[in-house]
Amino acid sequence: MSDLTNHIGEKIRFYRKERKLSQEELAFKAALHNTYIGQLERGEKNVTVESLAKVCAAMDITLAEFFQGPNVTQRMLSIELGQIIALLEGRSKKDQQKVLAIIESLLQWKDN
Repeated sequence: MSDLTNHIGEKIRFYRKERKLSQEELAFKAALHNTYIGQLERGEKNVTVESLAKVCAAMDITLAEFFQGPNVTQRMLSIELGQIIALLEGRSKKDQQKVLAIIESLLQWKDN
């Protein structure tokens, strides 16, 4: 499919995950089939304006907000970093240092 189809699918997935919704929950709220939501997110189907409006309404955003929204790639990176930070919060300094050493080792291994 086209870059636009893929971009729209990535944005749907981003907003859905940001709202902690499963594909099934989003489909139910939007009155669409859950396999259709998956196909949209993977860029396998072109979305109609009507379906996109239903998806946006189910996620409490307007079509304008959907298209003006953040650069998905940058925000997704921020979400993952936020999740890592959340996992480490409340851990001892020693535990945090161990996790950092593991991450550094994994990245070094991957780069080689």
